[in-house]
Amino acid sequence: MENIINAIKNKTATIIDVRSPMEFESEHFPGAQNIQLEEVNLKIIEIGAMPKPIVVYCRSGNRSGMAKTILNQQGINEVYNGGGVYEMLNMIAN
Repeated sequence: MENIINAIKNKTATIIDVRSPMEFESEHFPGAQNIQLEEVNLKIIEIGAMPKPIVVYCRSGNRSGMAKTILNQQGINEVYNGGGVYEMLNMIAN
């Protein structure tokens, strides 16, 4: 997990917010891309081509957990569940 935190802090990880566009607009992790959970399956090739590691997050960690499972099932490894948006923001604050 320490490597993932470093990748997030050093901006070498791809950060994906799987919440709705409305949730994303209200607040999101700096530099995150918004691909809502319902679109993850439709964007497998695009997501698979993104720099690794990939960190997915949502409001509580539930939707991001589902997104991680979908990506892993499609053969995309180095995907991590970052949990909720506030957990992500706290990661870079510390």
